[in-house]
Amino acid sequence: MANEALRRHRNSQRWTQTQVAERVCAQVQAATGRDPELDANWVSRLERGAITWPSGDYRAALCAVFQVAGEEELGLYPKGSAAPEEKPAEEAPADDVRSLAADTELSARLTRHAAETNVDALVLEQFDADVERLARDFVSRPLPLLIPDIRTARGAVFRLLEGRQHPSQTRHLYVVAGWLSGLAAHVSLDLGDRSAAATHARTVLQCAEISEHSSLRAWARSFQSLAAYWAGDYRRAGDLAQAGHSEGRGPGAGTIKARLLSLEARARAAEGDNRSALRVLALAHEARSAAGLDELPGVFSFPEAKQCAYAGTTLLAVGGDEWTRHAIGASNRAVELYHAGPEGDRSPGDLQAAHLDLATAYLASGQVERAGAKLSEVFTAEMFTASITIRLRNLAALLGSEPYRGAPSAVDLRTHIHEATVRPALADNPTEPR
Repeated sequence: MANEALRRHRNSQRWTQTQVAERVCAQVQAATGRDPELDANWVSRLERGAITWPSGDYRAALCAVFQVAGEEELGLYPKGSAAPEEKPAEEAPADDVRSLAADTELSARLTRHAAETNVDALVLEQFDADVERLARDFVSRPLPLLIPDIRTARGAVFRLLEGRQHPSQTRHLYVVAGWLSGLAAHVSLDLGDRSAAATHARTVLQCAEISEHSSLRAWARSFQSLAAYWAGDYRRAGDLAQAGHSEGRGPGAGTIKARLLSLEARARAAEGDNRSALRVLALAHEARSAAGLDELPGVFSFPEAKQCAYAGTTLLAVGGDEWTRHAIGASNRAVELYHAGPEGDRSPGDLQAAHLDLATAYLASGQVERAGAKLSEVFTAEMFTASITIRLRNLAALLGSEPYRGAPSAVDLRTHIHEATVRPALADNPTEPR
């Protein structure tokens, strides 16, 4: 006896016998891991009644494919038992009724599709906690201890993004991916791989655009500005920082605007545009006064001590007796704040940079002995990051110029700097370069 029930279900879906066979094979493989070899002939035998009771895996697959509650709805029955009674054929529904049923099924399918997700609130909460922990640890923990955790977390987020989730969950995952890519960018820059750092920074920007996250976008610009500054491209560094606090819907809340303005001021001063540097530095001070709480701590925040260190570097680059005195005051304030803050929030690299700015400022004021005292604070470190090594070599060049050249104290300091800078330049403090 032909299986008209199965044929009706197939026709209602407008599937060929080959398409049914393919769907059943896929369902069996998903459920059991086996790859069955079914084809249109197998479906044809079912519809002709040559097969009335296929194996359990195939029956379950057929029920799943046609979304029915049991085998009897598909006209399947064991050999030797009575075939299910055929219900009298119902009058064919009108076209408008068929159209209404199809529209209803489309809505039901959309509801099921929209409900599918591979994450939940707890997964997102854990990712947020991981990002916060890594951002905080990045300030003071050695870089080699953090690299595996950052890589593991990024891999987990990327794998989830390849699946399905609700739109709000997807945006959340892109924000997490952006912050983690920001950490990866810092790792690359600290280890001297500028090309990799630039790639990671572009990923941060892409994640920020997709998630429409202003603070993430602004932070990406601040990082690009930082990388350009340490590459010696001061004009680009200033322009990138300016873009960060002026493009789009603004930089967002927190201290990010103060960071961007401080970066711009430092770059303008290094470029030689002293008027712009001083103007932007004043704006950075105003932005600090108006700043709210940061979304994330550690490397993604901009503490007052760091802003003072940036101000010291900026004023030192502006030069002149008056601004050099102000630079000394700003750098001393940075050192005080770093020492007064919690040890876990203390950045050794930033502290070393502030001491070196002070040493440079004291030299500019003719105070060689005081410069030597500040340098001794730096020489105690076992290893330096790339930016600290650059600062030390610049200071050695200054000591080798007039009026210091030949002075015994200056010669001794140059010798100490040479001994310090030939050590392995491992990024022991991962928050540098600054």
